[in-house]
Order: sequence, then C-alpha cells, then structure tokens
Amino acid sequence: MRTFAVSALREPPFPARRHDSTDRLTGESTAWAQSFGLIESGHRLSRLRRADAAGLAGRAAPDGPLDEVRLLTDLISWLFVMDDACDEDGLGAAPTRLAPVVAKLLDVLDGHGEGPVTPSAGPLGAALHDLCRRVRAHGHSALLLRFVSRVRDYLLALLWEASNREHGRAPGVAEYVQMRRHTGGVHPSFALTDLALAGFPGAATRTEPALLTVDTLAADLVCWCNDVFSYSKERSAPDGHNLVTVIARESGRDELAALHAAADRFNDTLSAYLAAEAELLAAGDPAVNQVLAARRNWVRATYDWSLVAARYA
Repeated sequence: MRTFAVSALREPPFPARRHDSTDRLTGESTAWAQSFGLIESGHRLSRLRRADAAGLAGRAAPDGPLDEVRLLTDLISWLFVMDDACDEDGLGAAPTRLAPVVAKLLDVLDGHGEGPVTPSAGPLGAALHDLCRRVRAHGHSALLLRFVSRVRDYLLALLWEASNREHGRAPGVAEYVQMRRHTGGVHPSFALTDLALAGFPGAATRTEPALLTVDTLAADLVCWCNDVFSYSKERSAPDGHNLVTVIARESGRDELAALHAAADRFNDTLSAYLAAEAELLAAGDPAVNQVLAARRNWVRATYDWSLVAARYA
C-alpha cells in the first residue's frame, strides 16, 4: 500500500524536516506512557514503539522548544494508546463498553488540569490529566480551553465509531468526512503544536473564517493521507472506518477505483489548501504565518512519517 500511496498521492510541496531531539523523545515518551500504566511490556509496548509518536511529533514541530515538543509527543502517544484500545483491544466494540471510560475521561477534562486526579480515572485518565496540567502550566487559558474542547470532540467521535461497530452500520462518505476530522485526533494535536510556536494569534484572529478553513483542510489532508497509507491494514476490519472503504460502499466501485478516488480527494484537497494558504500569506500577518507554517509541517510530517513508520505495516 505504501507503493500505491507514493505513486497516487501528490507529495506535499513543503520541506521535510525533523526535530534534532526526536530520538531522545522516543525513549522519554515511552517511559512517560509506562509511568502511568498506559502500557506494560510485551505486545502493547512493541505496538507503541512501532507507532513512533516522536517521529511524527518531531516532524510536525521541527523548530519547537523541547518541552513543548515533548508534550506533543506524549499527546500523540496517548492518542495511539486510546485508538489501539478501541480498534484492536475491544474497548470500542460497543458504546456500552466504551461509555464508562469516556465518562471518566470527560470528568478529567472538566478539571482542566487543576487539582489531583482521582484513582478511579485509571491510567488513561491519569495520563490525560497530566497532559492538561502541563498545558495549563503554560498560562494560555484560551489554548487550554481549545485543547480540552478538541479532546472532548475526539472522545465523543469514538463513541460514534463504537455505535457503528455495534450495529454493523456503514456511514456514508459525507458523514465519514465530517467525523474523521474528530476521530483522527488532529485538532488537539494542532492545539499543542501551536503551543510550541513563539507566538500565536489571539482568539479574534484564530476564529477568522479563512484561517478556520485552512485548519479544516489541513486536518483533512492528515486524515486522508493516513487512510490511504493504512488501508492495507484496515481493509479486513469489519467496521470499515476508512475513506477507501466508505467510498467503495457508497459508490459501488471496486477496491482499486476507490483507492484512486481517495487519493484524488487528497490531491484535490491539497490544491485547495495551497490556494487558501496563499491568500492568507499575502496578508503578511506574522502570527498567522506561523500557524500556516505549523500546518504545512503537519501535512508534510504525516506523509513522511507514513513512509517509514511500522504502525500500518
């Protein structure tokens, strides 16, 4: 599938870069996950190492301060552990199984990183509380609220996936496109990437429709790239939460035609992204330009990480 992806996906026209401390962060983030009991030895440890969270974070924030890139790496590790628990370990097989875990995690988010975490939160809750606490320590209340809100969206989207699995329901393309932006955990990752910037726009600028459009396009690019690269692993999954699968089901196309349609969606979205970005760059706002550079890094990072990571092998 990597061969198909490389041939069919347009390579993002952004420089490929990597943080100098990526190798160091690899071991540190694994140790962080183990310290909260997210993983132990054996299969789950090997699975997280294959995911290479530091490799993705180091490419997404190649110039970020070490502590902020470490925070982003730990978030990505947490997202990988949560995704794997749902997709491979049975937690997301039904909403009745997942809902109690989500309720505890929502309780953690409601605390916004303040005060102690209760033992009932479990390893996932304790690690999420640590992430919120560290975001809170930076003193940017608006970004903390944005991060918490985006993680909440992610958790509720996981319940949508679980409901689909329980009922054997196949979402349509339009519905899948909307929900994939949340199940991918991209927006909370964007929030912590912005925390690593030397400065970022205030709330008024952040909510400008043109910048929100670029954010959405960048999130879609990350998700579509992921879906094409991961399809060979996910094609046998009964739930079919992959762009290729939903295109095939809705359109009646065969597998190869659906793969090309998914690649075309990525390529068309990349063209739309470049056009929207160009308009914002022409305005010359330094703070906005930093955000745009961060989104470019994420798009390129996902492509390059997908080429080498063993997560979808």
